[in-house]
Amino acid sequence: MPSIAGAGGGRLFSVNGAASYCRRRLILLQRPLFSSLAGGSGSGDDATPHLPVVIVGAGPVGLVLSFLLTKFGIKCAVLEKNVEFTRHPRAHFINNRTMEIFRKLDGLAGDIERSQPPVDLWRKFLYCTSLSGSILDFDKVISPISVAHFSQHKLVGLLLKKLGGIGFQTCLPDEIGSSTRDLVLENKILMGHECSSIQLTDNGILIGASFNEAGRMQERKILCGFLLGADGARSTVRELAGIHMKGQRDLQKLVSVHFRSKDLGKYLSRERPGMLFFIFNPDAIGVLVAHDLEHGEFVLQIPFYPPQQMFEDFSTKVCEEIIVKLVGWEPSDVQVLDIKPWVMHAEVAEKYISCDNRIILVGDAAHRFPPAGGFGMNTGVQDAHNLAWKLCLLQNGVASPSILQTYESERRPVAIFNTELSVENFKAAMSIPAALGLDPTVANSVHQVINSSLGSVIPRNMQKSVLEGLFSIGRAQVSEYILNEKNPLGSLRLARLRSILDEGKSLQLQFPAEDLGFRYELGALVAEDCAETTYEAEKQKHSKRSREYIPSAKAGSRLPHMLMRALSTSNEGVFSTLDLVSGDKPEFALIIAPLKESYELARAMLKIADELKLPVKICVIWPQGSVDAKVKGSRSELAPWTNYVDVEEVPRAPVNSWWEMCQITSKSVILVRPDEHIAWRTESDRVRDADSEVRRVFSKNSRTEEHLVHM
Repeated sequence: MPSIAGAGGGRLFSVNGAASYCRRRLILLQRPLFSSLAGGSGSGDDATPHLPVVIVGAGPVGLVLSFLLTKFGIKCAVLEKNVEFTRHPRAHFINNRTMEIFRKLDGLAGDIERSQPPVDLWRKFLYCTSLSGSILDFDKVISPISVAHFSQHKLVGLLLKKLGGIGFQTCLPDEIGSSTRDLVLENKILMGHECSSIQLTDNGILIGASFNEAGRMQERKILCGFLLGADGARSTVRELAGIHMKGQRDLQKLVSVHFRSKDLGKYLSRERPGMLFFIFNPDAIGVLVAHDLEHGEFVLQIPFYPPQQMFEDFSTKVCEEIIVKLVGWEPSDVQVLDIKPWVMHAEVAEKYISCDNRIILVGDAAHRFPPAGGFGMNTGVQDAHNLAWKLCLLQNGVASPSILQTYESERRPVAIFNTELSVENFKAAMSIPAALGLDPTVANSVHQVINSSLGSVIPRNMQKSVLEGLFSIGRAQVSEYILNEKNPLGSLRLARLRSILDEGKSLQLQFPAEDLGFRYELGALVAEDCAETTYEAEKQKHSKRSREYIPSAKAGSRLPHMLMRALSTSNEGVFSTLDLVSGDKPEFALIIAPLKESYELARAMLKIADELKLPVKICVIWPQGSVDAKVKGSRSELAPWTNYVDVEEVPRAPVNSWWEMCQITSKSVILVRPDEHIAWRTESDRVRDADSEVRRVFSKNSRTEEHLVHM
């Protein structure tokens, strides 16, 4: 069992779940924060490669992070313990906010839209006892882009292509060699490299990366300024840092069966197109995810109950038999590709940042959700989007190290809320089988009784027979004999089922209010004097109201979307207000209306931002139909600065203007962060001293010298 040694106090801690081939350890040395992101090794070995950032984990979150950091000019490398990328589909639902982020990753969102299955083949999810299904809303009113259905392994493939376009390479251990002298690791994804040790030195984090070369385990040393743990639900980085998870564990154990069947795909495309199929019959129970009906690619999720049922019991043959039972007929071409066990948790890390702000958790390493609602990968991508620009400002010397704490204060409450929402949605999904007489809580209770009363008395095989016999009796509740309108009990259950579906109380896949309407209360923003809400209050509102998204321009909110048209240019195309914020550099955007006081505040913003070397662009929103002569006024009002853009509203009924949609007046000025969240809002005629107010905004909560920006 590996240990974590504390150098200062001599304390020794044990760590559970270590890797089998290497002793992992984290040596925590109490050292001052070093001034350079890529300083000396601190170990006397000048051959140790230096990098500002090392990312552990080459899943979607780690790859998005590496793309953003590289675009922002931060050198980084990625360590991935596997020697090849998995073909198991895993996550597949990409929500609005994540697709908005993907729009700015060199057109990734467009690639997904062109590559995903046709919408009509997946816009429903179905319960086998009913032909009704919830229809997803794809109207592009609240966002410039729709949700998507695209398997994780395919997303990883697209991300790798995008990274290749900006100079990234994927390397195996034998393509790198064991020597570290003159080794250049930046812009590389090191496959087959597992983070096995972490040491905090005078000059950063010294990583031990274990790899297999020619059958021998070796360790490569890498020094970095920041170590970002994006290595998934069973995070090694989290374990080494001694960070614990809080929440509900072991909600359900499942077997995930990845298989292909073009026969089944053709049948469902013709008869019952959909994304999710909840199947309950007297022979078996499972959830079928149709990743691609056209190509017949599926994943079947089957609950199992150890120790009576073990993962080893689910051979390829057994899984094929279960597939046939759930389908109801035997497709001729079922090909089982992969079988994996997994455990459903609902947990959030007790903290996201450790070791003098040097170790940061991102994605599933920081939170583990039930899959109901598809929050896992989406929350992780949004973590990466929140963190990347802050690291960039820190490296560029315009932010203090304490800016990294705002990553935790902003993203951890979102993860806690999404955890609760995922559990709530999981329970809603389980209300359907419960209405049919297949209450999952009863199954769990039966399992617990068998474990507590028979576990030490009778052999496992006999326990298995008892458990499966009881489950067989339970599944009989959905037999045609019981579940029909002529049977009084069946009729009652079907009526209950219709009520749940009609009232929208079953599983939901779109959460516009939470997806686009979440708001940071504390962090890299200037809280409004009139703010009356807390995060707890927001949660209470969300739990009591519909899932409707209401645009908000409050500090901490995502910038509301409306179509705009650039003025004084030959380009007649329209774009989103979200496109006023650059995707290629960490630039702030100040949104104003063409008013004298607002222009004055904009000039102060440009002047002071120039002093601080902080990129800022002014965006002047004009009413629809503004004439060119008036628009030219921005040039004289903002001279000598040229980093501004004039745009014209393209409103859509029932609102008449962007300001009206945001429920504010055109006297408002709004500072938007590089991640498209609002950092500050005020009304220009309330500002008496523009220079002082701008300096206050830029230095708010910096916790260091006034000239450092904590935003």
